[in-house]
Amino acid sequence: MEEKRKKKAVVVGGSIAGISCAHALIAAGWDVVVLEKTCSPPTGSATGAGLGLDPLAQKIIQSWLQQPQLLQMTTLPLDIDQNQATDGNNKTSWMLTRDEKFNFRAAYWSDLHSLLYKALPQEIVLWGHLFISFSISDDKSFVKVRTKVLQTGNTIDIVGDLLCAADGCLSSIRQSFLPDLKLRYSGYCAWRGVLNFSDNENSETILGLKKAYPDLGRCLYFDLGSEGHSVFYELLNKRINWIWYINQPEPEVKGNSVTMKVSSDMVKKMHKAAEKVWVPELVKVIQETEEPFLNVIYDSEPLDQIFWDNVVLIGDAAHPTTPHGLRSTNMSILDAAVLGKCLEKWGEGSLNSALREYQSIRLPVVSDQVLFSRRLGRIKQGLFLSEGKPLDPRTASKGDCRELMQKNMPFFSYIPPILN
Repeated sequence: MEEKRKKKAVVVGGSIAGISCAHALIAAGWDVVVLEKTCSPPTGSATGAGLGLDPLAQKIIQSWLQQPQLLQMTTLPLDIDQNQATDGNNKTSWMLTRDEKFNFRAAYWSDLHSLLYKALPQEIVLWGHLFISFSISDDKSFVKVRTKVLQTGNTIDIVGDLLCAADGCLSSIRQSFLPDLKLRYSGYCAWRGVLNFSDNENSETILGLKKAYPDLGRCLYFDLGSEGHSVFYELLNKRINWIWYINQPEPEVKGNSVTMKVSSDMVKKMHKAAEKVWVPELVKVIQETEEPFLNVIYDSEPLDQIFWDNVVLIGDAAHPTTPHGLRSTNMSILDAAVLGKCLEKWGEGSLNSALREYQSIRLPVVSDQVLFSRRLGRIKQGLFLSEGKPLDPRTASKGDCRELMQKNMPFFSYIPPILN
């Protein structure tokens, strides 16, 4: 008796969203191929930095690993979510809110990507394959994806039952369905960097930082200043991840990226500005970080739909978001898990029904989370809100300050029933 053909999914994008999608669909009984334009697996990341994993994302990742304990071994706890404010003139800080039941974990982007990638069968990801175009068959029974093999210059077609667009916030696949959708500039950019202090953990800089911020290693610090706000926390292997959001007109971004190339003059100006805003202990960390980079912060209005026929959006392609709710990676992982369970539930019955259920589960959640993250960013940046004045940490009430807490995120602890 002939073995029944497995359904096949083509995933475009080999970042964490695409790799997560591969895990979830393999678990659902599908064959998967992932197309990624980068020529080899990342060993480090020039533009990747730290991220926070919520408890549900941790549980999902562990379900994909043969050795679930590896996730704990490659991350650090973020048990505390703390918001504080700093007066740049007299270099004093004071606490605004503190949640000691946060239960996230801090990961370095390339560490998490490597963990997920190495847990996949070797042949799943096709590195050095640039997505060119796709076409859906007239009877909607299959999708053909055209890709260029960068090493040879050859163009090949890959046929599958489903195309998963995990090609990021600037998704070209999404653009083919929503050509008029424009990303919304937030009003600010983010300087980012990771300071590796593994060779110098007893330096004046690190000892000073740990004295000023005694819960480093288990706390997610948000610091509101006169020029935007900063975020910092410790990563595994003696690294400090920091971000500084600065209000500015929208810069010109070249190419298909939200990361800007920065000159040494730009870095020097940023270092000088930091001295006027932050306490010396944090300033030293910023100034000693090699190769800081600048992200332009965008999101979009929530989409009305995230699938068309046998094409579905995953991760930032489905919901470009600002980073203030630590949602981007967590949403991508949950998208993948829910999509996998929907496909498994409907089996051979109806791809359309599976994708419709995926959309009905995820769209209301991610829409609310994108809008909440947008509002949270504006509050922390001291920007005007539609309903009132900007937050002033010096005069804010306890109720105003509570708005800063991560646990206010809509669906913060929600687990979709399909995952139970």
